[in-house]
Amino acid sequence: MLKIRELAIGAVLVLMLAATELDNGSFLSVQGIKDLLLNAGILVLVATGQAVVVITRNVDLSVGSVLGITAFAAGDILQDGGNPVLAVLAAVGLGIAFGLLNGLLVSIGQVPALVVTLGTLYVIRGVDSLWVGSREITANDLPASYSGFGHDGLWAIPYLGLLAAAVLVVVAFYLRHYRSGRELYALGSSPEAGRLAGVPIRRRVLTAYVLCGALAGLAGALYLARFGNVDSGTGSGYELTVVSAVVVGGVAFTGGSGSVHGAALGALLLTSINSVLPAIGVSSVWVLAIDGVLLLAAITVDRLTALRVARVLRNRAAATRSLRDHPARTRRLRHG
Repeated sequence: MLKIRELAIGAVLVLMLAATELDNGSFLSVQGIKDLLLNAGILVLVATGQAVVVITRNVDLSVGSVLGITAFAAGDILQDGGNPVLAVLAAVGLGIAFGLLNGLLVSIGQVPALVVTLGTLYVIRGVDSLWVGSREITANDLPASYSGFGHDGLWAIPYLGLLAAAVLVVVAFYLRHYRSGRELYALGSSPEAGRLAGVPIRRRVLTAYVLCGALAGLAGALYLARFGNVDSGTGSGYELTVVSAVVVGGVAFTGGSGSVHGAALGALLLTSINSVLPAIGVSSVWVLAIDGVLLLAAITVDRLTALRVARVLRNRAAATRSLRDHPARTRRLRHG
């Protein structure tokens, strides 16, 4: 079912882009493809981290605030003549710190993830507002090489997209081939069963949040390179787009299933819709409504799939019990 879900998202994406190209012949030009990938790259990074957290049956609503404050942190270093590598490392380090805070409160403090990350969302946003104030960082304050990374690429493939793809492949490989990665799925499927199987639940949840914070910090640094403009409102509301991309991409909000590839497809689908609507002459005010419809549809599919799987498992268990009891019943009839 998971593979079919990802295939369906890919098919919808291809059909949507092909139909738009037929209506607007310049939509899938070299620059058009590059713009699509540039718009999706940052969301793919954050959605990858969010997917790992959601797989453990948790959520991180603070990613938008983390992206905003880390973007300004990177810009603050760069506008003073700082090294671009140092700026990116500072943004990632700050993201790790916030991820560590969320992870400790959820795993050690046993506070519900929704409550923790909603609280840190507002705390980080408040700190950001106090620190940034009315200041604003623009492209003129940044080194040309840094801004260039956010726009340049190899033919139609931007460097930002290549970096996002590399991170996606590494995280996917970890989840699929490492025991600790598989334990994240076990934890999300059933925390109690995972505990009985010896899964270090607190350590795995903490790891998921730290990874999510690190990728949100990296996305913040790349957001600065891509758009070249950061203020105290940067990243506001972005967490809702990220959650939508993850759920639409087939990562069940109840945990234990889904993949980062699906989350990336969901991110690409949502960002493509933002580009498709203006290209066919539809007002961009419909974007949020369409995103909401897709989110509701994804949740409905998840629920129907869960009910179907539960029914199949019940029938299979009943058939197993029947086969197990049948020989015993036959022996009683022979000797009775």
